[in-house]
Amino acid sequence: MNALAATNRNFRHASRILGLDSKLEKSLLIPLREIKVECTIPKDDGSLASFVGFRIQHDNARGPMKGGIRYHPEVDPDEVNALAQLMTWKSAVAAIPYGGAKGGIGCDPRELSTSELERLTRVFTQKIHDLIGIHRDVPAPDMGTNSQTMAWMLDEYSKFHGHSPAVVTGKPIDLGGSLGREAATGLGVFFATEALLSECGKSIPEMKFAIQGFGNVGAWTAKFIHGVGGKVVAVSDITGAVKNPNGIDIPALLKHKETTQSLKDFQGADAMDTNDLLVHECDVLIPCALGGVLNKENAAEVKAKFIIEAANHPTDPEADEILSKKGVVILPDIYANSGGVTVSYFEWVQNIQGFMWDEEKVNCELKKYMMKSFHDIKAMCQAHDCSLRMGAFTLGVNRVAHATLLRGWEA
Repeated sequence: MNALAATNRNFRHASRILGLDSKLEKSLLIPLREIKVECTIPKDDGSLASFVGFRIQHDNARGPMKGGIRYHPEVDPDEVNALAQLMTWKSAVAAIPYGGAKGGIGCDPRELSTSELERLTRVFTQKIHDLIGIHRDVPAPDMGTNSQTMAWMLDEYSKFHGHSPAVVTGKPIDLGGSLGREAATGLGVFFATEALLSECGKSIPEMKFAIQGFGNVGAWTAKFIHGVGGKVVAVSDITGAVKNPNGIDIPALLKHKETTQSLKDFQGADAMDTNDLLVHECDVLIPCALGGVLNKENAAEVKAKFIIEAANHPTDPEADEILSKKGVVILPDIYANSGGVTVSYFEWVQNIQGFMWDEEKVNCELKKYMMKSFHDIKAMCQAHDCSLRMGAFTLGVNRVAHATLLRGWEA
């Protein structure tokens, strides 16, 4: 089942639990606006190249829309639509005043030079500058983009609208980026894991963890877990996988990856098949990579008792059912990986106030938001006797539906 069908299914299930009016349900599902633009740039060799840029703005009932910009050769409109919708529910679960959006350009960033990427980003920003804005739609980095991409977007947007640091988040610190933003999603995953385990009468130091994906989110999550005495027994990424039943030395593995760009040949652990990571012997499994990795083929083999969804949509609905029957507790992505959007919100707030926070305040506020959201989700689970995923979806959908009704959507 693709990401859009799965998201729509979760949404419909939540709206049935909440007893939403069918007209309101339909209205919440359809995106507010879909933008498609042509971006033609001169390449370094003098030839012209055309790319398609797009932005899906899903909902703005609770505030300006928010979501990443990805540069990827295969941009699937359905997936982007699902991710824009997920951002709406995710922002509502986190109780931050945003709606959802997502966008990007169909290109392979590895095949473009830095100057070509800059020209492409500037042309894209010129085409959508009147449809984004501090109080309208605030982009952020995503797959294939980074803080430099945001710096170019900010500069191009500011040519039309004056200096506007709050128009994008995930910026370099020197241009108004927030301290703590880089580690935010990983730290949020750590706080979410802590909240779930303590609810079940357990703690991080007594558990064994397997982490799929060792990019930004996976690496930071592993670092925080290792830092409080949790045992990370297996780690994988696209370069390979390593395991050590006594726990991997995460700082040493990070150093090894930094020097070799790979997990292979790491001395402190044994190599393993990357496909075996998801079914490896552990207490807590944290998928931090791609969507759809837990499916009906491998779900029955999963040994973990807890799954923390740090990736977007890593568990197919079929796998969800199999795992639930086995008694596996799944902490859903729309809560577990909301640390990134929460600290993006803090960055936006700091930019609007023109007053920057220190890192300690950022992390302290993030913990406060993550803990409050967890308790709000648990309250929904108790009220509707449902899983954590449905607790999170009903919480998010209910907040957006309530805001929509208060604004008078039928007028």
